[in-house]
Amino acid sequence: MSDQFDGGPLEPDDIDDTPTVTCSRCDGEWDLGYELDTLRVGNRALERFALDHKRHTGHFPDDVQPWRVACEACPDADEFLTERPARRWAETHARHTGHDVSLGHADGGSTTIEAEPR
Repeated sequence: MSDQFDGGPLEPDDIDDTPTVTCSRCDGEWDLGYELDTLRVGNRALERFALDHKRHTGHFPDDVQPWRVACEACPDADEFLTERPARRWAETHARHTGHDVSLGHADGGSTTIEAEPR
């Protein structure tokens, strides 16, 4: 395999491997250069962009499937990109309020975090 492209050697600046994110609801596409170069969040660039996008638009970009927690007794609910903080929110809410909380992922899996009797 040759390192030649169009007759010349490849230079590091010739390769654009910056990840991109799309959102069909916004009809837009963004590269994560800002998150990588300016914010320097490294492998959390997609997570950072997705959370900022949700905060400013009210929805996540394409292909981001959050964990959802929802109290079964009151209107409290939230969304997280990983299971650990979602489970922590559910367990903490159940412990402090005595309410059962559903914990689910967009892939269809779901469980209930039951409150301990007071």
